[in-house]
Amino acid sequence: MRTIVYVDVDDTLVRSVGTKRVPIPGAIAAVRALKTAGAMLYLWSSGGAEYAQASAIELGVADCFEAFLPKPTVIFDDQTVQEWRGLTQLHPNEGVETVLSLLQRSDPVSG
Repeated sequence: MRTIVYVDVDDTLVRSVGTKRVPIPGAIAAVRALKTAGAMLYLWSSGGAEYAQASAIELGVADCFEAFLPKPTVIFDDQTVQEWRGLTQLHPNEGVETVLSLLQRSDPVSG
């Protein structure tokens, strides 16, 4: 089964300091490493799909993502998110090594 990864924009890939946007290098490296490892990546944001896509272009990682999505405001599912099989939430500070280590422990990434 191919690993599916949803990535947030603000305070995950980029921080806003006043009016300046500062890329987060470790998170951007993790996105590239996940793509190289064969994961399917989706970029989402509460700012919407267009904002997510524009941010990916700005950060030079648009080619890493399958699609750009708004974050959901409601999830209509018979299970709570905590019950989703194989779901792991990672903080961007956990770094590339943690992300790749998780992939190796869980379902292998395959194309």
